[in-house]
Amino acid sequence: MVAPIQLVLLGATGSIGESTLKVLRKHPGEVSLLGIACHSNVEKSLAIAAEFQVPHLSIYDEDAFFKANAPPGTQLHCGIEGLLELATLPGATHVLFAMVGVTCLRPALDSIREAKTLVLANKEILVLAGELITSQARQHNATLVPADSEHNAIHQCLQGSQHKEIHKILLTASGGQFRDATREELENVTLEQALRHPNWDMGPKVTIDSSTMANKGLELIEARWLFDILPERIQVVVHPQSIVHSMVEFNDGSILAQLSPPDMAFALQNAIFHPRRLERTLPTLDFSQTLQLDFQPPDDQRFPCLRLAREALEAGGAAPASFNAANEIAVQAFIDKLLPYHYIPKVIERTLTYMPALKPQSFQEILEADQMARETALRETQI
Repeated sequence: MVAPIQLVLLGATGSIGESTLKVLRKHPGEVSLLGIACHSNVEKSLAIAAEFQVPHLSIYDEDAFFKANAPPGTQLHCGIEGLLELATLPGATHVLFAMVGVTCLRPALDSIREAKTLVLANKEILVLAGELITSQARQHNATLVPADSEHNAIHQCLQGSQHKEIHKILLTASGGQFRDATREELENVTLEQALRHPNWDMGPKVTIDSSTMANKGLELIEARWLFDILPERIQVVVHPQSIVHSMVEFNDGSILAQLSPPDMAFALQNAIFHPRRLERTLPTLDFSQTLQLDFQPPDDQRFPCLRLAREALEAGGAAPASFNAANEIAVQAFIDKLLPYHYIPKVIERTLTYMPALKPQSFQEILEADQMARETALRETQI
């Protein structure tokens, strides 16, 4: 009999957290939830703690923390210290990183040093520090399992294959809600339009990133480090249906693809229980019905964020971190209605142009480069 997974979920109240809890409800005897973390959603996190009898709850925001009354048997934690405590909980076998932003970077490094299995649904960890994270994981025998649908698909396609057999990774993209928009239409996009994704139910930041294809740019950077693959061997393919989540082309010309409905529960279940395959949480594809799959190359002219991400990856050093920071600042300015939608890639490009060629070697130097890029991008949003 397989012992239950001892899981810590950092980011329990967001969309990834909700999908994870769906999986846990389906398989109650397979996972024990040792700890959860949220930013400030006290009511929702307390409800989760009570439902799953969670012994540790971390609330990042201090004001929210002092408003919380934990259920019996649940210990409260706060701030970055709370995240670090949960990331290194004795007895925890898996830590799922679902919080958005750079906050997860230090907890991820601490989890790696404890040789835990890291289930990665946070992009910034590998975008900012891919080389450091992967080298530390090798050094400490920690396991990195991707939970993003695209990277998890690649992870599944590679099972049983050798690295030298990979010819190319084909990273699929929905193309977002504006994949057929003209340049003129993109200049008049409203916030309400940008928040309506045709396939996926995601948070505001990721939904907007999908519409600009910055999200795919970040995933391109992640894939380089997760699968130890050169940038020129990663090709982005627009697939509007979001059913083929990614593909791998091998040296012999064979291409393996992973298919499932566009719901994160499929990738999360695979990542949490890898290498086991348990009963599905949700219904899968029905091939007794007509199914259409379309593929086309991305348009770098209309969606320059993808080109900028590739250029940042090829430049190396702090450039990927600068791309991420500039994108975050620009997207927030758009959400706050301080910046037009079509200026998002302009802020990113200017930030990458003005940032010095830094080669951060440590966690602290990575954070300093990130902060410098944010300050640069913030100046570029003042139009």
